[in-house]
Amino acid sequence: MDPSAATDASSSAAGTEAMAGMSMSLDERLDLLMSIGEECIQEDELRQLLQHKPVPVCYDGFEPSGRMHIAQGIVKTINVNKMIRAGCKVKIWIADWFAQLNNKMGGDLEKIQAVGRYMIEIWKAAGMNLDGVEFLWSSEEINKRASEYWPLVMDIARRNKVKRITRCCTIMGRADSEDLTAAQIFYPCMQCADIFFLKADICQLGMDQRKVNMLAREYCDDIKRKNKPIILSHHMLPGFKQGQEKMSKSDPTSAIFMEDDEAQVKLKINQAFCPPPPPPNTVDENSNIVDGNPCLEYIKYIVFPWFDKFEVVRRERNGGNKTFLSMDELIVDYTSGALHPADVKTSLAKAINEILKFVSFLPDK
Repeated sequence: MDPSAATDASSSAAGTEAMAGMSMSLDERLDLLMSIGEECIQEDELRQLLQHKPVPVCYDGFEPSGRMHIAQGIVKTINVNKMIRAGCKVKIWIADWFAQLNNKMGGDLEKIQAVGRYMIEIWKAAGMNLDGVEFLWSSEEINKRASEYWPLVMDIARRNKVKRITRCCTIMGRADSEDLTAAQIFYPCMQCADIFFLKADICQLGMDQRKVNMLAREYCDDIKRKNKPIILSHHMLPGFKQGQEKMSKSDPTSAIFMEDDEAQVKLKINQAFCPPPPPPNTVDENSNIVDGNPCLEYIKYIVFPWFDKFEVVRRERNGGNKTFLSMDELIVDYTSGALHPADVKTSLAKAINEILKFVSFLPDK
């Protein structure tokens, strides 16, 4: 099947995005975009971009490489819709060739493209605003404009030492000390080239892609280009286990996946790290129960953006039902012991299952 068949819902018209941005002030647009990023390089450049370009181009990309976890499915939908509301056009780069370079799905391009089409269907079901989104398949676009793409890749490769490029290999989920194939070493040069090939003003990727985005800014310095791509890096949700900094597709217990059923969601969240506060009048240097708490992070980055609230249902003897309207309010109750971890988990599982209801129509559920 031709992968472009999955892009029919995309729109290249800039009118919708421009109208969305016109209804907001400059400060409102800036604040909305900044709410996406854990880090922005640089905020003053982002403000100037919004001032001088009616419809900035935001670039996001992904390797179709298997199951879709909730950060890819829901957090990406939330972030893309924020970018559209801020008046941006979003180009989502379906990196099928990159997945093949990285030996995903055994390097089988047909399987990789099937996964890519499946992921697009999930975003449609999740309510991604496709009026402002253009899905682009790397295999198609690079072939169409090969004379533009490959000289750019080669110039980036020519201007960088192998050591600098291998430092970027963490973007593929590989350690820089890992025994890499030649294809995997070439990968960062290509991803860096993508930013300029797609004429992106803003790189909206995860913090784990920061190194290659910085490579793109360094390349601008090297070629004396004034307008550098702005890096807007979103937060990476942790895995469910204590100290697990990042959810992993290779560990199905580390995250909620978009096809998980209600029972699986409950089980995973019930087993997640979510410690109670230490006893009163005790001194414990490791008593920070908020940072790195996966349950609280799911609430902050998924539940609140989706529902604008977090509802706790519990017995009267345990404090009765309560609706939290901010993370600060929730953290106060949680750290004081007024909100028990068991009630956090039960209410979080209910909220996540409510969000995931829409995937019930998907095949092979």
